[in-house]
Amino acid sequence: MSKVASLLQKGNRVLRDLELLKVLQSEIKHELSNDPYKKKGGSLGDFVMDWDSPHSKDVILRKNCESGEEVAISALLGDETFLEVDGYPKEAEMKVCIKKAGLSSILQFDCKVIDEGEDKVDFHIQNAYYLKSPTNLDSSIYRGPVFRDLDPALQQELKQYLISRGIGESFTNFLILHLHKKEQNQYVNWLQKLEAMVVPS
Repeated sequence: MSKVASLLQKGNRVLRDLELLKVLQSEIKHELSNDPYKKKGGSLGDFVMDWDSPHSKDVILRKNCESGEEVAISALLGDETFLEVDGYPKEAEMKVCIKKAGLSSILQFDCKVIDEGEDKVDFHIQNAYYLKSPTNLDSSIYRGPVFRDLDPALQQELKQYLISRGIGESFTNFLILHLHKKEQNQYVNWLQKLEAMVVPS
């Protein structure tokens, strides 16, 4: 390859890198200047944020109830909701574990937190499990029926059971907002890392 061709190739690569840099900087500016999540954030209530690393997608929250129960919640963003209204673009997957003092068994609820539009965020139980021990997770052990097959009155009472332990509307509002902001911050951080790699030395 001639020296001229080599210089032209290098020049083209520099121009492509500058174009990429321009687009990255535009996207970063857009993300930092627009806050799509201006809704009221709700409240953690008595829960404490136990884990919220900027490098992971999930969060863990804990609470000790006056009754002696310990409630632990893990959550992360799930599938897109494709809402036509101005709502959160993704639902949250929430796992709630409740343990009574002195017992090794736990109740585990797999839930989805969904923006239902018109400023209403709610959660729906997908599964309810009784686990004899958190260390005994053999898939062949019967953990409970398919939740949607339960009597609707029992489904509603199990939901009320969780609400009475602080997992109500204010909490789910906080959780889904926090997870979306967390993801947005991670996206901006990723863009900035790309920008640092592309900036000419």
